[in-house]
Amino acid sequence: MYWTYLRRELSGRTKQTAIVATGLAIAVALVIIVNALSAGVGAAQTQALASVYGVGTDLTVTGAQAQPGEGERGGPQFDFDAEAGTTAEDGTTTLDQSQLTTERGRTTLDASTLETVSAVDGVSSATGALSLENTTFSGELPQRPTTEGTTPDQQMPPADGAEGGFGGGSFGVDATSVLGIDPTDVTVGPLSSVTVADGRALASADAGTFVAVLDSTYAAGADLAVGDTIDLGGQDLEVVGIVSSSSASADTAANVYIPLDVAQELSGAGDVISTVYVQASSSDAIASVQIALQDALPDATVSSQSELAATVSGSLASAGALITSLGTWLSIIVLAVAVALAVLFTISGISRRTRELGTLKAIGWSNSRVVGQVAGESVVQALLGGVIGVLLGVAGATAITLLSPTISSTPATTLGGPGGAGMPAGRFGQAAEAATDIVLSAPLSLWIVVAALLLAVAGGLIAGAFGGWRAARLSPAEALRAIG
Repeated sequence: MYWTYLRRELSGRTKQTAIVATGLAIAVALVIIVNALSAGVGAAQTQALASVYGVGTDLTVTGAQAQPGEGERGGPQFDFDAEAGTTAEDGTTTLDQSQLTTERGRTTLDASTLETVSAVDGVSSATGALSLENTTFSGELPQRPTTEGTTPDQQMPPADGAEGGFGGGSFGVDATSVLGIDPTDVTVGPLSSVTVADGRALASADAGTFVAVLDSTYAAGADLAVGDTIDLGGQDLEVVGIVSSSSASADTAANVYIPLDVAQELSGAGDVISTVYVQASSSDAIASVQIALQDALPDATVSSQSELAATVSGSLASAGALITSLGTWLSIIVLAVAVALAVLFTISGISRRTRELGTLKAIGWSNSRVVGQVAGESVVQALLGGVIGVLLGVAGATAITLLSPTISSTPATTLGGPGGAGMPAGRFGQAAEAATDIVLSAPLSLWIVVAALLLAVAGGLIAGAFGGWRAARLSPAEALRAIG
C-alpha cells in the first residue's frame, strides 16, 4: 500500500519531481567534479615539486635572505684570470673561462648546521647540499683603440654605443645549475626522486673526486654522455652518470650533481652548505620538528612541503585557487538553492493536497504515517536526483581526465633562488622559473561519490521534514470543508 501510493503520487507530479531531482543532480555533480579537480590539482602540485625536494624530504633549512648589499659586489661580476684567453695578431682576444659561485641573495650555512639539525628530536635523517651556479664566458673581444701616451690596458671602455667601443666583439654567457651533495647519503633530498638513465649515481667512494652526474635533459642539450668531461669552475670533471626525474613531466633539481666537498673546493666557498634536507621520524612530527629547528637555528629559514606548495603560481595555482574558492562556494550555493527548491515545492504540494491528506487522516491515517508518506516522496526525489548527479559528476570528471588539459606551474616566489634545469637549485622553492607543463586530471574516490549521494538524501530529508510538519498540522475538518 505504502509503495503503491508513493509511486502513484510521484508519477502524478512529474514536473515537481523533475525540477527537484534536476536541482539536486546539478549540486551533486558539482560537488563531485570540484572535489575531483581539487584532488587533481593537489596531485599536480606534488608532481611539480617532487623532483625539487625529493620524495623523502619533509623540511629544509636554508640561510636567511641576504640584506641589500650583503655579500654583493655591486651586481653580477665575472673575474677573469690574469692570463685568460689568447690574443691574435690583430689584437682580438679569444676568451673561454668558467667560474663557480654560490647563489646570490641568500647567505650560506656553516657545515656544522647539519650536526645541529641531526641532533633535534624527531629528525630521522638529514643531509647537506651546496647550491652553485657555473657561469661560462666565451667569445672574442676586439683590441681596444689607444690614444697617444696610453696603453690599451689604460684605456677606459667608452660608454655603450660610443664609437670605438667593443663593437665587433662576439661573446656569450652560459649559466649551469650545480648542486654539491653528500654522496654518502642520497636517501633524502633531490637525488631521492631521480632514476639513473645511464651510467651510475654518485657513491660514497666519489667523495673528493672530480666526477659529475648530469640531468638527462641538460646532457642531451649539451651533447654530453657518460665518459665525457664537463668544465666547472675551470676544472674538468668526468661524467659518470645521467639521471632523470621520476616524474616524466618534471625536471630534476639541478643540471649537474657533484660531491659536496668538491663543490666547496671549486667554488672557494669553504666548509659551508646552502641547504639541509630533513626527514622527520613521522608525518605527525613534522610540525614539532619545524618549530624545534626554528628555535635551534633562529637565523636560518625552515621550510616545509606545505609552505612550498603555497608558493606555486601560474595556471596551476590559479586553478587551485579557483577550485578552492569559486568552485566550493558555487557547489554550496547550488546545493542550498536545490534544497530550498525542494522544500518550497514540497510545502506547496502539501497545500495543494489539503483535501487528499485530510481525507486520509479522516479514514484513519495517523500523523506519523502521513509524515512518513510525504518524507518518503521527498527522499525518493532526492535519491533520483542524487543518482543522476553522481552519473553526471563521474562523467564530467572522467571527461577531464581523458582530455588531460595541460597547465603550467611556476613558483610565485623562490625561497633561495631559481632552480630547475638551467638555474641554481638545491632547496625547497627552487622549482623551475620557466613554466613546467603539468597534465591535469580529476581522480575520483568512492567516499566523494558516497558523500555527494548522502548530501542529496539529506536534502530530501530536510524537504520531507518541512513537508511532513505541514501535513501533520492538517485536520480532517479542513478536508471536509475543502470537499464541501
